[in-house]
Amino acid sequence: MRFPAICAFALAALAPSASAASLSIVLDFEAAPSLQSVAEMKREFEGILKPSRLAFDYKTRRQAEQVASEDLVVVRFKGQCVLNPGPTVAESGTLGFSYTVGGNVQPFGEIDCDRVVRAVGSAVSAVDYLRSDELLGRALGRVLAHEIVHMLSGSVAHARDGVAYKELTGRMLIAPELHLAARDFARIHLDR
Repeated sequence: MRFPAICAFALAALAPSASAASLSIVLDFEAAPSLQSVAEMKREFEGILKPSRLAFDYKTRRQAEQVASEDLVVVRFKGQCVLNPGPTVAESGTLGFSYTVGGNVQPFGEIDCDRVVRAVGSAVSAVDYLRSDELLGRALGRVLAHEIVHMLSGSVAHARDGVAYKELTGRMLIAPELHLAARDFARIHLDR
């Protein structure tokens, strides 16, 4: 099964179902990230979405091709998800996006690791590089949560603050805490 076949499967998976207790997330990395960054990304993501009471099952693209899943979203991570020491200048621009067709948000998204790395790099101090995997993982978890909220809400709308804010800054990405507001949880359709 190739990527288009996964896409067709994911579209069918988001049809209404009797139970929306779990969500499978395909994490498709263009370049291998550190295991510590991925673990922190998952921890941060799950912490943000904990009030949803959803359970999350992470799969690689290869695993998704071999095992059927009820509710599935696919997120592609483009670029290098590695934070290396050195001067970095943040640039404005999209850190990630969810695909839309005819105004409908699809269960597919992309995260631009290179832009996330630059945003994080512009907000860290030299001593923060000792925790680079943790901070990058935190940032990736927040961008992942932002895009999953778009997918689960079926909306491209953004919030006035928190994880669903339109333009997450480097400081917001690495801050000790960044939550999803209660009004944004209300937009999530757990029964899709």
